[in-house]
Amino acid sequence: MEARHLRYALALAEHQHFGRAAASLGIAQPPLSTQIAALEREVGERLFDRTPRGVFPTAAGNAFLARASSALAEMSLARVEAGRAARGETGRLRLGFIGSALLDPLPGVIGRFRRARPEVRMVLQELDTPTASAALLAGELEVAVGRGSPRGAGAEDLVTVPIGADHLVAVVSSAHPFAGQRSVEAGQLAREPLVVSADAAGSYLRRVFEHDPAALDGAALARDVHTIAGLAACCAGVGLGPNRMRLIARDDIRFCDVEPRFRLPDLQMSFRAADSSPVLAAFLSVVRQNCAEVGSRLDDLLARHPAATGQQPVLGAS
Repeated sequence: MEARHLRYALALAEHQHFGRAAASLGIAQPPLSTQIAALEREVGERLFDRTPRGVFPTAAGNAFLARASSALAEMSLARVEAGRAARGETGRLRLGFIGSALLDPLPGVIGRFRRARPEVRMVLQELDTPTASAALLAGELEVAVGRGSPRGAGAEDLVTVPIGADHLVAVVSSAHPFAGQRSVEAGQLAREPLVVSADAAGSYLRRVFEHDPAALDGAALARDVHTIAGLAACCAGVGLGPNRMRLIARDDIRFCDVEPRFRLPDLQMSFRAADSSPVLAAFLSVVRQNCAEVGSRLDDLLARHPAATGQQPVLGAS
């Protein structure tokens, strides 16, 4: 049984005449009569009464026609939904990210993507860089945003692009002696109680205090930049984090540059090279538009990626 058989039966029920029904369908009357007879044989029931006054559905025909109408509507909807999925208008995107990325650039990226693709379900998780990388490698995320490139088994199958550079700054209470200074030296920081993120304490901050390796011993460990700023405001210690922390609007904290200037590992976005999802392609298109300072690098690195090739969706302005 084919969709055209259902359309033939519905047209015959509407026009109650083989000739008029055939004309509405754009076919000759004999083929229509033949197809309706074949349909009745397949169903095993007489679907229409042929009378001198016209052709009318039987009880079996009415039951069949109700289902036929629903089936055609579902088939039409299925075509529409398939097209929307192919254009990345529906589906799911799971994104893991470190907290500082929510200061910049993720607010613009996520906001723009949600406006452009309101029916894509976004699953957002704040995760430290190692956890987000592991989740991406395990297939539990489509995109991970963290500091540095993912490591571990399968990392060679990922595409990683930089989406933001940053450097280290210190944040202190407005009552702290450093509060009036534009900058503070690493040697001065080594003599202060510190507040840092757990992954930074175990990785790149070791290089900042390579001449004072005990400086990080006993440091308060925070999950994200807002906690670092909050603990600094409480005079729990000098907070260390990315320069984008300056976007945190609080009256009770002050920021100082760290000297010598220490560049942090780039903020990186990673995804699986084999992921050809149209939803991912749409998300990458938004990242391109929102991260202008690295747009050319994104184009270079993603030009041959299956999710980024072909016609990109046209997205509204933010």
